[in-house]
Amino acid sequence: MDGASVVAFTDTYLPTVNGVTYTIKTWRERWERRGGRMDVVYPDAAAHEPATGEHPVRSVAFPFYDGFRVSVPRVPREVRRADLDVVHAHTPFGLGLSALRLASRRDRPFVASYHTPTAEYADYLTSNARLESGLERLSTRYERWFLSHADAVIVPSAETRDRLADLGVDSEVTVVQNGVDIDRFAPVDGTAFRERHDLSGTLVGYTGRHGFEKRLPDVVRAVAGMDEELTVVFGGDGPARESVERAARKHGIDARFFGFLPREELPAFYSALDVFAFPSPVETQGLVALEAIACGTPVVGVREGALRDTIDDGVTGYHYEPGDIDGFRDGIRRAIATRETLRENCLARREPISVERAVDDLTAVYDRVRRALAPRA
Repeated sequence: MDGASVVAFTDTYLPTVNGVTYTIKTWRERWERRGGRMDVVYPDAAAHEPATGEHPVRSVAFPFYDGFRVSVPRVPREVRRADLDVVHAHTPFGLGLSALRLASRRDRPFVASYHTPTAEYADYLTSNARLESGLERLSTRYERWFLSHADAVIVPSAETRDRLADLGVDSEVTVVQNGVDIDRFAPVDGTAFRERHDLSGTLVGYTGRHGFEKRLPDVVRAVAGMDEELTVVFGGDGPARESVERAARKHGIDARFFGFLPREELPAFYSALDVFAFPSPVETQGLVALEAIACGTPVVGVREGALRDTIDDGVTGYHYEPGDIDGFRDGIRRAIATRETLRENCLARREPISVERAVDDLTAVYDRVRRALAPRA
């Protein structure tokens, strides 16, 4: 279906930095290289100047989660009038409802990507346990309703597909990895990065959003019990950064915080690391883990959520059980000891996790829903 016209709706886009943003941006670039068109409807942000095919919608800041914005559900006029083959929602809320309405009114196939288990974020809204539980149930019911209206649901991992089956989603669910730009994310000499940031010795690190749900202080706690001289490095930023800094001071850990690094610096960041540490239990895939693997850096992550699939235990890194800081520490030790073998294994996995493979799979989904709904189109 190369050459088809797709419009994607998302509640998070540039200049916000996260895995959803980069996935949409990268898919869009690859889709248009193949001769298609993929417009994006997203919350407006003064810091981002829209390019051709990008359609900002009026929005306000979301008070409970820094960096996110909430849009009034609407479809820009130029999108309503455009030739469309597929409508693709990357969110069940806000603009996701706009996508559902557009697909219904235009009688076009409706595809929904499931990026984030929103019930996991209820504790951002309240500290009341009863209210939090109620919000989780309400969120789950709403997600099930929304996704059941899709002609196809896309998830980035088998674990997430199984989760939706448990939720009772009855739409067709297909695994399509977010994919990594392996032209950009490839092993490089990390010496210059180390020298520029005055880094030496063994490096354990993470980059990405510093959300409380990521449990990043666990990285510090794991390293604190090691005899080796280690430096912990953090790229990215977010509301949990202060808690990570406090944990580092408490445990006397040499921790460096770089903030959000330019995209072009990330391959050097990953390549400079000995181990990428990823304690987040709420990932639907964990794009940064795939980027690290593509750069030849092993990942130690919790055996929870999609990281159970993203990390091939003993091959591209190691797992530890949720809450087991000693197990996390042991995984880091083992990864350091077997670094070269794991590196070769990681590099052998580059092609299967590439964005080109992901867009091939995305094309197959679009083709399938188009054929199934041909009488309607």
